[in-house]
Amino acid sequence: MKWINQFDLFLLDLDGLLVNTERLHYEAYLALCNRRGFELPWSFERYCSVAHAGAGDIKKAILEELPDLARAEPDWNILYSEKKSHFFELLEGENLELMEGVQPFLEALASSGRKRCVATNSTAQQVSEIRRRLPILETIPVWITREQYTYAKPAPDGYLKAKELLADPGDKIIGFEDTLKGVKALQAASVQPVLICLKDHPQLQQEGALKGVSHFETFTQLNSVHRVVFF
Repeated sequence: MKWINQFDLFLLDLDGLLVNTERLHYEAYLALCNRRGFELPWSFERYCSVAHAGAGDIKKAILEELPDLARAEPDWNILYSEKKSHFFELLEGENLELMEGVQPFLEALASSGRKRCVATNSTAQQVSEIRRRLPILETIPVWITREQYTYAKPAPDGYLKAKELLADPGDKIIGFEDTLKGVKALQAASVQPVLICLKDHPQLQQEGALKGVSHFETFTQLNSVHRVVFF
């Protein structure tokens, strides 16, 4: 993985990029609605197309889909807190897996000695459980969780915090995301973005989705290249 030598600082998302937890988030939203007496009629693909678009899109889409849920509980913060509880219950009971190609990528990154950091929308409690279950994640020395910054992606706050902690003048910085809202956060933080997602992901249908972005389907594909190019 000689391309690693192109960069000084590596910024990483967590859910759906390094760890296969996106389906658990989906199931947590289903559980939230179900335990409130509603059925969210979404496929996993539908969930991804909404959740990966923007910070407020999942809230807007669910409440438009289930207006009676909004009437039963108008405070989204309460609903979202319930969703987080359902997610953690699922997290504790499931086998966790790294996304394809992540293990050798993180091993190579650790061997390189390059600066690296995760900036995630997950809470410290969730991150602690995930790291405990997948020891390779402990090779990443710096973690920024949702409690440590103000606005979620696509706002750049998490990545700006990472740069504040780790970036030196003149550093070449690269960031990795599995969603376009994450890519927008990287771009807003002036970080070169790499998008890791399958080529048939609905988000790639957006006009100009890959402008200025390097795209790979998996880390396995990325690991095989000699140089990362941005278009």
